[in-house]
Amino acid sequence: MLRLDKFLCDRKIGSRSQVKEWIRQGMVTVDGQVVCRPETKIEEEKAQIRFQGERLNYRKYIYVMLHKPAGVVSATKDSSCQTVTGLLKEAEYKDLFPVGRLDKDTEGLLLMTNDGELAHGLLSPKKQVEKVYYCELEQPLSQEAINQLEEGIDIGEEKKTLPAKVERLRERCIHLTITEGKFHQVKRMLLAVGNQVVYLKRVRMGGLHLDPELLPGDYRELTLEEVEQLKG
Repeated sequence: MLRLDKFLCDRKIGSRSQVKEWIRQGMVTVDGQVVCRPETKIEEEKAQIRFQGERLNYRKYIYVMLHKPAGVVSATKDSSCQTVTGLLKEAEYKDLFPVGRLDKDTEGLLLMTNDGELAHGLLSPKKQVEKVYYCELEQPLSQEAINQLEEGIDIGEEKKTLPAKVERLRERCIHLTITEGKFHQVKRMLLAVGNQVVYLKRVRMGGLHLDPELLPGDYRELTLEEVEQLKG
């Protein structure tokens, strides 16, 4: 059960004081009946709520796919740089947060949500969720280097990285699949085999693929099928 005024505020109709006044003015109906008490409790997932005749659907969780551009930080707040949350213009997206991080100069798939449980599951080391990166390299990758990456490699931490998967696309381009999320991990892994990443883009996380129609800075909500794939 949820207070009617809180429900309307959660739907970003207006401020708490504005919402209370509109309810008192009879501008809100619940299941076809005008309700004038802001504190009225409703079953938010079942009740039919209308504001000035427009149906308001309750959504506890929101899932947005963002094509993160380079130069933007994966954070909700930053004193000196533009953040990924600042790219989302809709008011109902203001409480979303990024699931994991991409380096400032890295592009690609970033999931934005308010579903903490799903985010925890996707980021948990125990789950070993696959993350696939398109990498353009300074020089061709030798078979010996590929073998090292696929066996696990020392990047200066207590343990080696978990085994990765390498798919050679072109002479200096690969898909690298990892199941961890260490700081600058992809770049450090390639440096450890004597190479360097010159362009990096995440194209998949778990069962979620970056929509090829999304340009850097663009975003859209996930389909129900995509949400189920992530949860599955």
